[in-house]
Amino acid sequence: MDTHTPSPTHAPRLSRRALLTTAAASTLVALTAPSAVSAGRRSPAPETVLLPDGIRPEGMTSGPGSTYYVGSLADGRIVTGDLLVGTVATLLPGAPGRALRGLFHDDHCGVVWAVGGVTTPAGTEGHVWCVDATTGAVHHDVVVPGAVFLNDLVLTDDAVWVTDSRVDRLTVIAHDHATMSVSEPAFVPLTGAWPGNPTGNANNANGIRLLPDGDIVLNNSRVGGLWQVDPATGVTSEILVSGGRVITGGDGLETDGAVLYNVRGSGQYEVSVLRLSPTATGWVAKWTGARTDETLDIPSTATLAGGWLWAVNARFGVTSPNTASYWITRLPAV
Repeated sequence: MDTHTPSPTHAPRLSRRALLTTAAASTLVALTAPSAVSAGRRSPAPETVLLPDGIRPEGMTSGPGSTYYVGSLADGRIVTGDLLVGTVATLLPGAPGRALRGLFHDDHCGVVWAVGGVTTPAGTEGHVWCVDATTGAVHHDVVVPGAVFLNDLVLTDDAVWVTDSRVDRLTVIAHDHATMSVSEPAFVPLTGAWPGNPTGNANNANGIRLLPDGDIVLNNSRVGGLWQVDPATGVTSEILVSGGRVITGGDGLETDGAVLYNVRGSGQYEVSVLRLSPTATGWVAKWTGARTDETLDIPSTATLAGGWLWAVNARFGVTSPNTASYWITRLPAV
């Protein structure tokens, strides 16, 4: 998990956040039905969606429509609601020792996949969960052997792909939409140009998404940059970025066709926007700007819904995180 203490240069944001903190006491309202939103069309929406105090959010996903799901580092709960209305309710109750990071909604099966860990007196285990997006029932709880810091995930038609930020490999769990069955975890080592982390004492692979041709794109929290992975072999090459700021880090990734959003890719209070292009040897990217807002406070993940980009604020480094206020910020999409 990233940690960060906001610098004095961001002090003007505090007055706005103080208003959010005051309002957070009244955020727990009933979940309403998802809104029907046409893809690509921006619908009226609140500037922020307030989350329960002390939730310590990390991962977020959305679907169908403007329904969102946010996972908790504090107790492993999942909350859900409607981004266009600003509601929130508990889908999956918390559990002792459980921490959730990445989430991904499966439109085919109506489930939310979540990755993270469970800490017990014997140590910490890496887990991948499959949770019913309507009832909160846990369909699968897969233990990943040798996992250290499972961080984010993406779905293909037949598998769940997971990053482990402290181990230079991708975890793969095959799944079947028709039967809702899953396989035991398999592993694809990251090789080629991937900047390995042999000491295992810093976060490497973090966000993960699919490229338009089916390859995988990763960011790297330790050294920055964007990285293309052949899922069949694990061979990795750097995606060269031009046209603007250097990609110095990153947490969650989101894609919309050839547009890539890299949360905190080039700044702690922003989401970098890049446009992907294919070449004869792989993909390249052009930095086209960044999305920022005075309510952003160390965002960790972003999702697209209702024609908007939504970033959840992890507020890493905040005083008293277990009682602090948290929220989701609405940003313009491309």
